[in-house]
Amino acid sequence: MTIAWVFPGQGSQKLGMADTLLELSGARERFELASEILNRDLLKIISDNDNQTNQIEDLNDTRNTQPALFVVESLLVDDLIRQGRKASLVAGHSLGEIVALYAADVFDVETALKLLKCRSELMARAGGGAMFAVMGFERDQLNALVDSTEGVVIANDNSTSQVVLSGNPEAVESVTSILKCKRAIPLQVSGAFHSPFMEKASEEFSKELDLINFNKASVPVLSNFDPTPTCDPIKLKEKLRSQMTSGVRWRETMDLMVKEGINTIIEIGPGKVLGGLAKRSLKGIVTSHVSNSTDLGY
Repeated sequence: MTIAWVFPGQGSQKLGMADTLLELSGARERFELASEILNRDLLKIISDNDNQTNQIEDLNDTRNTQPALFVVESLLVDDLIRQGRKASLVAGHSLGEIVALYAADVFDVETALKLLKCRSELMARAGGGAMFAVMGFERDQLNALVDSTEGVVIANDNSTSQVVLSGNPEAVESVTSILKCKRAIPLQVSGAFHSPFMEKASEEFSKELDLINFNKASVPVLSNFDPTPTCDPIKLKEKLRSQMTSGVRWRETMDLMVKEGINTIIEIGPGKVLGGLAKRSLKGIVTSHVSNSTDLGY
């Protein structure tokens, strides 16, 4: 079995996603560290309780979503490694790329959390844009419309039949109103992520990256910006530097996994979005999910 670990990004979060993980080694300490760095109680925000209306709004705030998903996914990774389980490749969707870099020993937990605090705050401040998920379209028509419309880009190229458009609200709505597709759904986000709208945020994030030392990856990492496997720390930093303004090339990432001989994709984190994309897009690929203590074998 040749295995790839993949890590989902925003949209996979849910209340209670850490409830079964709190007895894992180091779990409560990791939440305490995250809360100290963020200056708010992250565990309280994501725990399942009676006040869910306000709480889900807090969890869906990108400043909480990004570090919360990292803590949950990194705890799952640590336990898999303790069990002696390994991957031949790792990749993450958007913020999941930072989890992939952590899983490949490129940096430690504290560094990842500080990066995500910076990244999420910058992205939350970069408002003014819009994002639409589009399903069931004709690729040539989509590309032609995007190419001919200023202010819109393909932010997430998830599969042959699913993309996310990002950019100026009027430009995005113009494309989706003309495009023949099954569905076009506006996403509840604070800005036009993975687009030129993030240029200022990306410049500030780049300054933060300059302060951090990247280690050589212990397993090849596929970047959203350029899904070519590499362990080179300089290349991995440069790819992450470009990620905020470039599209997530997940369709190419999945195709590359097949070319690299991957036959099993394990999605690590809440939800089954990436596994679902792989099932619908790739033939002969086995998918599985690790999202809670039961999946870990407890």
